[in-house]
Amino acid sequence: MSTGNTPPRSPSRRPQGKNKPLGMTVAIVAVLVIAFVGATQIYTDVLWYDQLGYLQVFITQNLTKGAVFLGSTLLAGLAIWASMRYAYKHGVPQTPAPRRASAPRIDANGDPVPDPYADIQEVFNQNMERYRKSIDKMRKLMLLVVPLVLGAFVGAGATSQWESVLLFMNGESFGQTDPEFGLDLGFFLFTLPFLNFGTGLLSTFILFSAMAGLVVHYFYGGIIVGEKGITTTVFFRRHLALLGAVFILVRAASLWLARYNATQDQSGSWAGAMYTDVNAIIPVNAILAVASLLVAALFAVAILKGNFRLPLIGTVVLVVTSLVAGSIYPWVIQRFQVVPNEQATEAPYIQRNIDATRAAYGLDAIEVKNYDATTSTAAGALRGESETISNIRLLDPNVVSGAFAQLQQFRPYYQFGKNLSVDRYSINGVETDTVIAARELNPAQNANSSWVNQHVVYTHGYGVIAAYGNQVEADGKPKFIQSGIRATGAISEDYEPRIYFGQSSPEYSIVGGSAEDEPLELDRPQTTDDASGNDAKYTFTGKGGPNIGNAFNRLSYAIKFQSSDILLSDAVRSESQILYDRDPSARVKKVAPYLTVDGNPYPAIIDGQVQWVVDAYTTSNQYPYSQAASLESATADSETATGVAQALPNKQVNYIRNSVKATVNAYDGSVTLYAWDDQDPVLKTWQKVYPGTVRPYSEMSASLIGHVRYPQDLFKVQREVLNAYHVTDASSLYARDDMWSIPNDPTNNSGKPLPPYYLSLQMPGEDSAKFSLTTSFIPQQSDSNTRNVMYGFLSANGDAGTGKDGEKAAGYGKLTLLELPRSSVVPGPGQAQNVFNSDTAVSTELNLLRQGASDVINGNLLTLPVGGGILYVQPVYVQSSGDAAYPSLRRVLVGFGEQVGFAPTLEEALNELFSGSSGAQTATDAGVDESEATQATGGTASGDSGTLQSALQDARKAMQDSDAAMKAGDWTAYGEAQKRLNDSLQRAIEAEGIEGQVSGASPSASPSASAGN
Repeated sequence: MSTGNTPPRSPSRRPQGKNKPLGMTVAIVAVLVIAFVGATQIYTDVLWYDQLGYLQVFITQNLTKGAVFLGSTLLAGLAIWASMRYAYKHGVPQTPAPRRASAPRIDANGDPVPDPYADIQEVFNQNMERYRKSIDKMRKLMLLVVPLVLGAFVGAGATSQWESVLLFMNGESFGQTDPEFGLDLGFFLFTLPFLNFGTGLLSTFILFSAMAGLVVHYFYGGIIVGEKGITTTVFFRRHLALLGAVFILVRAASLWLARYNATQDQSGSWAGAMYTDVNAIIPVNAILAVASLLVAALFAVAILKGNFRLPLIGTVVLVVTSLVAGSIYPWVIQRFQVVPNEQATEAPYIQRNIDATRAAYGLDAIEVKNYDATTSTAAGALRGESETISNIRLLDPNVVSGAFAQLQQFRPYYQFGKNLSVDRYSINGVETDTVIAARELNPAQNANSSWVNQHVVYTHGYGVIAAYGNQVEADGKPKFIQSGIRATGAISEDYEPRIYFGQSSPEYSIVGGSAEDEPLELDRPQTTDDASGNDAKYTFTGKGGPNIGNAFNRLSYAIKFQSSDILLSDAVRSESQILYDRDPSARVKKVAPYLTVDGNPYPAIIDGQVQWVVDAYTTSNQYPYSQAASLESATADSETATGVAQALPNKQVNYIRNSVKATVNAYDGSVTLYAWDDQDPVLKTWQKVYPGTVRPYSEMSASLIGHVRYPQDLFKVQREVLNAYHVTDASSLYARDDMWSIPNDPTNNSGKPLPPYYLSLQMPGEDSAKFSLTTSFIPQQSDSNTRNVMYGFLSANGDAGTGKDGEKAAGYGKLTLLELPRSSVVPGPGQAQNVFNSDTAVSTELNLLRQGASDVINGNLLTLPVGGGILYVQPVYVQSSGDAAYPSLRRVLVGFGEQVGFAPTLEEALNELFSGSSGAQTATDAGVDESEATQATGGTASGDSGTLQSALQDARKAMQDSDAAMKAGDWTAYGEAQKRLNDSLQRAIEAEGIEGQVSGASPSASPSASAGN
């Protein structure tokens, strides 16, 4: 209780600065936490690369990035510091002299007129003086911080060019020269990009140095703004002259390099240096480069003598000359020399473009054959074609995934990809095309499950399932070669079936343990010989990922995957490993960042192991005179549009090689890179950067080489380029009178190109069938030209195996192009599909197959150059309604010219097409048994195929009679024909074993056989 004499206390004040230690502590802790988190990311990357054996890739890549960043930062910082230091050292940091009084102006009345700018100038001078004093207090700090900050900004941008630095330091020779300068092509791919990077970097140094110096000069008196304008000191002018001289020197270098860059120009109709470039732009750039050196010399003299008049005049003359000689003169040459006679003038340079483009895309060795295809059919026309005909693939890998799932998945936690793969195996001594898929884990099935289930229990898929490509079961199901829960069969009865690494894997899995640890992983469903009756359990025994048994590793990965369970769960044991980055393509890309990796790897059983075979490419956009292509658009087709395949990334290239074949072990994730094209200079350069990471192909086993195939994405890029560059004559390319297109896929509504197809094919004039990748060409489509006829057929030999380790077949990779006459009337794929769809018997039978809520699905439309013409083969599948339904083969469509064959088996369809006998021998089980196929899709065969065919023939005749009667206006005959048509269709329905009644028919109704209709 206070007394009345006690004065009231003033409110207490918190001492200033009391919270500073706390705030500083919080800031330091925050920085340390961020640094620790960043360090754990680096640490886990080191563990991942080290475990895989590619630590040097991580170290080399990041050391190079760090060196480029540090070097660029220091050089830029040094240049900026020197500029600021000079400006300060030679500044005049004192208050400007007071204004001299001048005679006041007098108005009409004789009174003085006040100067409105006097007070403003005085205030300005006072403010500047205060700014100078403020800046001078932290001058030393600013001279250090500003250069480092600006230098770091420059260095961060320069880091993206780390590959250019490595290529420059390790560049290999091509042994070939460009046609304009006679320089090795390696100069353009490895040296020129680095030189362009260097001149660009120097220009940035100068720009930042000039800006920083200008500001310091302004604050320290080098630039004075007065009432009479801007005045500068001699030191400022010398500084500016020095920067100008260096900038012009760099500009001279850029102009000189621009001569070489002209050979890589993509802005015109044809890539490379054309007539105007060679005869105007290139020589003008050389003259301007020399002139720039002279102007730089004038600046150097001015720095010494202090007379800046001549360099200023020289700069103005250089600018004017650049405008006139660099822009107007080339325009005059183009307008008055090239345009009036462009074809003849540009012909030599277009020829350079053709030759370079074909070489850069591997098209220069293509074998072109004239193929005068016939459209007429005759009995025995396919005699001698049995090797091709017997290998015709009736299983569409994009359609039968559902059948694989229903018949071989067994559990919902397994799945097959939407797009199965096509490979070949020796079955009973016969090389056989197969449709193959890995039975992978389905992570989505466990998305809402516990952490233990997601990452400890469900860790891997199990086994590889394969079916004959050219045979089916009698009821239309795939005829499996490798099948069952244990996934064994004719391919292999003893291999490691577990799929820990694949295209469908969890983000990460915790696996492994000691011999005493209890198995935690679900291995596979039980089989009839499992005595326990429980699903099998397993403990991973390989070396597939970094060990996380110690506390620090657990903490690091808990931070990486933001999961406290990794840190706390008892499922993480002392010998546990963590598996992540498990997609084969991504895995290869990570260990070989210089490669463009194919997005469609395929599994193969090789030497007792499941290996993912991954194709990878070296690319460049610097090849002189070669036309650039977009990898994304070139590899986009109907498969990528529907999501069953992946296109390459959005990247412009004008050089590509399938230089590397990689394998990723599906069990332990080990990645092995093989130099498939060991003569590729780009790959040889990268091998010098990362020595020992790529093995020679001589180390590949015979089994692995036997499963190598020609890569689909490379083939897509090559066929895209061939649309224009199948011509080798400059005048034809100039006129664009023979442009081709890839036909759109007629089996769906994607509007995207038909994908290339793998099949064993004996090309005309060759001795035996080869496992090949094929595609068709039609005329370029436009509003004025919609002819869908065959102009070309391209085949790539994908057979690499010789049966010997480390040896690849000499014919592998051979491209053969069949060119049809330009007067060709051979239907293209789109027209062939229209012929199928419009055939009355075909459309009638397809309508019958659709009865009972079944879907008709068109399979892939295969194109085969046999019998002196083009044969089209398309499997037709039926899928009944219901959750457990899957597509089954029901019919085979074949076409030759305008003729169509349609039957349950390939042999019957071909015989129908070729007047009763094709002359070729088909594979056993190349089709279905009519009665069994009907029962498999929900019908009851009440008749036989002969009754059905008789009814369909009667229906076809009735339709023809209806059309004729309608055209003639004979409605009595029309009514009678319609009655016969209805009767025939009802008999066909009964023969097909489907309940229902035909309510009416119309000869104009020819429904499409599109998928899903």
